[in-house]
Amino acid sequence: MSCISLMAEFSGLAYYAEVPVVIFDIQRIGPSTGLPTRTSQADLGFVYTLSHGDTKHLVLLPGTVEECYEFARDAFDHADRFQTPVFVLSDLDLGMNLWMTPEFKYPEKKFDRGKVLAKDDLEKLAGEWGRYRDVDGDGVTYRTLPGTDHPAAGYFTRGSGHDEMARYTEGADAYARNMDRLTRKLETARHELPAPVVDEKGSPIGLIAFGSTDAAVVEARQALDEKGKNVDYMRVRALPLSDEVARFVARHERVYVVEQNRDGQLFDLIRLALPAALVDRMRSIRHYNGQPIPAGAIIEPLMEQEAVPT
Repeated sequence: MSCISLMAEFSGLAYYAEVPVVIFDIQRIGPSTGLPTRTSQADLGFVYTLSHGDTKHLVLLPGTVEECYEFARDAFDHADRFQTPVFVLSDLDLGMNLWMTPEFKYPEKKFDRGKVLAKDDLEKLAGEWGRYRDVDGDGVTYRTLPGTDHPAAGYFTRGSGHDEMARYTEGADAYARNMDRLTRKLETARHELPAPVVDEKGSPIGLIAFGSTDAAVVEARQALDEKGKNVDYMRVRALPLSDEVARFVARHERVYVVEQNRDGQLFDLIRLALPAALVDRMRSIRHYNGQPIPAGAIIEPLMEQEAVPT
């Protein structure tokens, strides 16, 4: 994580210049050196908006060792397809402990390099194309790869102000158009990233979690079932948040967000994404002592809050 902190400016460069890159963050306790051998989920908010200015990155949130493998593979497709940094956010619990897991499956699908113009494509366009021009309306532009044998293949990859043709400019309108397009691209990506995993039994109470917290949530739900307190469950697997998150909250009277950080970072991100009428349904359960969260750290605060008349 210290390397990511030191290189925050470069993540903003890759976001604004639209350079594909994949970055793995195996979270441990901070701030600063913190507890370097203990686990945490406290980089979520930092990584999602890493860099100065208006920046939002694609973040994958594996919850099992199998998903760490699968998301690592898929992250490269997402980075190329959306021409942007992709963070794979694991943690020390997943990254350093021993886990039983199914045998990894060899990937059958081809790599997806996204909107790439080859020499023949440039010939058809008569050499007229703009590196940062959105012609499909999805915010994702076309690019060429280094070494493409065509005189129109080259362009400047700019981290400074640029127009649709990759020409330097500090023009206000060009900057606003570019930032609006990057927002459209984020919205396009939202529907292509791993969807949440949902298990519902018709309970008025819901749990939302991510990452390695999943194991504790599964155990907690079993124990709560035995107490006659059924709860539904959604495991978030990517940022930006799926539209399904708001629909899950709307289906429940109270929703508890369980995470391993002090400040309730996912809790805050979800509330920001919700319609105002749904915000009061949210509750926060946090565990942040560096040890992997146990089921009891979910059961006890949930039962305590549920015992209070609303």
